[in-house]
Order: sequence, then C-alpha cells, then structure tokens
Amino acid sequence: MNSRQRRGVILLVVSLLCALAAFAGVLAVIRNVESKVGNETTAYELKEDVPAYRSLDASHVKKVSMPKRWLPETAVTDLDDLRHRIAINPLKKGSLLQSDMMAERPELAPGEQEIAIMIDAETGVAGKINPGSRVNIYATFEGEQRDSSKGGANKTPAQSKVIVSRAKVIDVGELTPLKKEGDDADEQRARQREREGVPITFALSTVDAQRVAYAESFAENVRLALVAPGDDAEVPEDDRTYTLPGDK
Repeated sequence: MNSRQRRGVILLVVSLLCALAAFAGVLAVIRNVESKVGNETTAYELKEDVPAYRSLDASHVKKVSMPKRWLPETAVTDLDDLRHRIAINPLKKGSLLQSDMMAERPELAPGEQEIAIMIDAETGVAGKINPGSRVNIYATFEGEQRDSSKGGANKTPAQSKVIVSRAKVIDVGELTPLKKEGDDADEQRARQREREGVPITFALSTVDAQRVAYAESFAENVRLALVAPGDDAEVPEDDRTYTLPGDK
C-alpha cells in the first residue's frame, strides 16, 4: 500500500468516525428534548367559532397532538366528553377545547318530553333566551264571529293567553328565514328578507306540549317572555287571559 492509499484509508476512517460522532450527537439531542417534553397525547382544537350556548359535537373540533406535560388538566382528550354539552361562552377557532368551556345541556325530567317550535326573532326575546332559561309562552288569537240571539252577528274579542308558565328551554337553534307556504314567490322572498325565526326546544309535560302545538297551529302569534332567574312564581290563573274590552 503506497502513501496515497494510506492517506485515503485514513480519511475514510476519519469520515466514518465523524459521522458516528454526529449521529451520537443527534441522538443525545433527541433524548434531551424527549426528557424535557415527554410523551405526546391527543387533544382537540376548535376548527370554527362556536356561539355561546350552542350544542357541541365532533364536527366543531379537530384532533391535535401535543406534549402531555404541557396539556392543561382541563383539556378535553375524549370526544365522549362532548356529549350533551353546550358552550358556556363564545368559543374562538383555534382554541384548545377545555372542560371549563362547557356545561351540561339541560335534560328532560321524568314525565317531560321535547317539543320544538319556530319562534319569530322579532316576537321572541332575541339573543337572550338560552338553554336552561325559563320563559312564559304567550299566544294571541283572533276573535271569532258568532251568531247573536238578537239577529245580528257579533265577534268575540281577540285574546292574549299565557298557555305555558315557566317553560324550560333545553335548546336554541340557529337563526333561519321564515317561510310561508302558498305565498307568491316574490312576496315569499320579501317575507324571508324581513322575517327570521329561531327553533326553540322546550321540555314540557304532555298537556303543556299539546297547548304549545295547538298555539303554533292556530294562534296568530306565539311570543316568549323571559322569566327572571330565581323567580319560581307561576302566572296566576286570573292573569293568564287578556282581552282589551276586559282591561280595567
């Protein structure tokens, strides 16, 4: 082996040793980072804004991985934790979802059933009714023509009635254009531009659910009145019906 070959072998050995040293250095850095960061775990990040009191589900979040030691104790790591939950406050896209951002959705009590009706945004309490709220449900009815015993036809006065007192709200839907079947197309489009409604779900007894269904079908308007928190008083029977001629 001549001198040139010996120099080549030496350079090759030196290069190999340098490569091994670099590899060992990289491994040392990785171990050092892992020792500081620790194992990664799954969490969930909001992929869109969520309004306050909106029901939460898997469609609102995306899965992310992050070091377990950096994860807050309140972070949601299981999608089952979203079941029957609503947002307490408006949630922003990109936020890490945590348990203290959510609350239990109001549930049905024994003997109650869900019933949802569309409430005109103008005649409801716009933006102030949320799951868990208590409301009085009012319905207004037109007066009816009736035969008079004296030969003429007269009309019973229009009425406003409290059909349900302190109804429990368990869900509030999204603002939706109100449609009325049978309208001319142009007129219907005009109505949609002018009027919007919100589907609101109540937990009611069978009798109260029937009252609400009847009012939705036959009343001129159905309105909601928000009951003050902590007010447990029912509307007295004598105050549940109002007519203008009977107002003193």
